[in-house]
Amino acid sequence: MEKKFTVSSFQEVKRAGDKLTMLTAYDYSTAKLLDDAGIDCLLVGDSLGMVMLGYEDTLRVTMDDMIHHCKAVARGTKRALIVGDMPFLSYHISVEESVRNAGRLIQEGSAHAVKLEGGRDVIDKVRAIVKAQIPVMGHLGLTPQSVNMFGGFKVQGKSEEQARRIIEDALLLQEAGVFAIVLECVPELLAKLITERLQIPTIGIGAGKYCDGQVLVVQDMLGMYSDMKPKFVKQYAGLSHVIKDAVQMFAKEVQQGEFPEQAHTFAINEEVLEKLY
Repeated sequence: MEKKFTVSSFQEVKRAGDKLTMLTAYDYSTAKLLDDAGIDCLLVGDSLGMVMLGYEDTLRVTMDDMIHHCKAVARGTKRALIVGDMPFLSYHISVEESVRNAGRLIQEGSAHAVKLEGGRDVIDKVRAIVKAQIPVMGHLGLTPQSVNMFGGFKVQGKSEEQARRIIEDALLLQEAGVFAIVLECVPELLAKLITERLQIPTIGIGAGKYCDGQVLVVQDMLGMYSDMKPKFVKQYAGLSHVIKDAVQMFAKEVQQGEFPEQAHTFAINEEVLEKLY
């Protein structure tokens, strides 16, 4: 097994000019597959609200939801760094509550780091969480927990005012101690400019090729989630069709008496069987 991927590894990869790989994971078996495949970082995202729990957005996800799924991912992971999303309202009320909730993801959820959305408005929380020795990943651009404020899932940073604010927020987050920043749905050349200005890595999702790494929701890239398909998603497999075909074959064989076959059954001694009649 390759050495454990850590927060320090993020900086090493950026210095070397290499690229970071990051995917979401929400359960043991998927985490194990992704970890075995060599993915550097597994994000237990609050996107689980949509792809796992069927909500229309991420706002209904709770701390208990996040801890539950973080624990499952941790059990399936040996090498990758596990980042747990801090859900809506878990870091918005007070600094003390923010630190407490971040600590729960580490202590109860077995995550290695936490991610929270926002820039200047959450700097005090970021500093306090980092001071508590908990690594923090930032998240700028389209921040799904602010979807109601944005008026939907829209690209951010297209105007000069928006772009300047994102750049400033990225620098503020770096100064506050985050070890990396996710840039979501921002113009490619703006993400390039931010990546060049920062000493810490950027992870892009809908932010172009110049970021230091890329992240996707695993159900999106494997073709398992069809409720929405963002422009930035590339499907590397069509597992929805594979799964449907397999399930239909199972149902057909059961209905026609073809499954289970002898190879799938267990025997009993005939003398024992006779005594049961």
